[in-house]
Amino acid sequence: MNKEFIINYYRVEKAIAFLTANFRSQPSLERIAEEVNLSPFHFHRIFLDWVGITPKKFLQFLSVQYLRGRIGETRNVIEAADLAGFSSQSRVYDLFVNIEGVSPQQYKSGGRGLTIHYGYHPTPFGMAFIAVAEKGICDLHFVSDDDNRDEFSNFSKKWNCAMLVHQPEYTRTFIQRIFQPGRAEKLDVLLQGTPFQLKVWEALVNIPFGTVKSYGEVGMNLGCRNIRAVATAAGRNPILYLIPCHRIICKDGSVGEFHHGKVRKQTMIAWEMAKLATPDQ
Repeated sequence: MNKEFIINYYRVEKAIAFLTANFRSQPSLERIAEEVNLSPFHFHRIFLDWVGITPKKFLQFLSVQYLRGRIGETRNVIEAADLAGFSSQSRVYDLFVNIEGVSPQQYKSGGRGLTIHYGYHPTPFGMAFIAVAEKGICDLHFVSDDDNRDEFSNFSKKWNCAMLVHQPEYTRTFIQRIFQPGRAEKLDVLLQGTPFQLKVWEALVNIPFGTVKSYGEVGMNLGCRNIRAVATAAGRNPILYLIPCHRIICKDGSVGEFHHGKVRKQTMIAWEMAKLATPDQ
C-alpha cells in the first residue's frame, strides 16, 4: 500500500462523506467528482480501483434502510455467504482472532515486564498506529499527521511500565496480515480490559466480515440488557478493525458513534460489503 493509495483513500472518504450527507438527492458522478476536485473520469477510475464497484452502485451500501435490513440477517459466516450468494468468498477476508487479557499484575502495573514494538503504517483506511507484544497485538488505531503524538502519548500512558520500541520493520508484517490476509489468517491480541469489556470485544470478533449487528443484538447474545454498557465497551476497543466495532450499529440502521469519525466507520462497513458483493476482486 503506497502513498498514492492512501491519498486515494482520503479522496474516497471525502466522496463518501458527501454521498452520505446527500444520499436522497442521488448526486451525479460529475457532482461527486467536483466535490473532491477531480475530473469525473479520474474520480470514477480511483473509486473503481479502491472499492471495486461504481459510485452509483456503492450508494446502496450507504443507505440507512439497507443497513437496517442487514442487521442480524445471518447467524454465521457460512449462512451469510450462502444467503448473499457469495459462496466461500467471505472466507478470503476472514481473520480468526484469539483474545487474551493481560495478567492481573500486568493490568495493574501498566504492562511491567513486557516489551512492545510499535510503528506507523498505511492501511486501506488511512495511516495507522500498531503495537505488538510477544503474546500479540495490543493496540491498533488510525491516525493523522496532527494526532500521531497524541495517540502515542495515550498508548504510552496505558502501558507506562512496558518497554516500548519503535520497530516498523517488525510491525509492518502484522499490518499486512490484517489488511492483506491469506485464507484462515490467525492473529493473537493482548488486551487490557475489564471482564465485561473482554466479553464484548470477543462478541465483536464473531461478527462476520461484511455484515453488521445492532448494539441490542450483541447485548442479547451476551445476556446483557444494558445497551449503553455494550456501546461503551465497544467504544473503548483498543484494536480497531481487527476487533470490528465498526460492524456494530444502531437498530435504526444509522452507524452510531466512532472514535475516528462516522464517515470512516461508514466507509469501512460499505467497503467490506462491496468487497463481498464483488467476488472477482
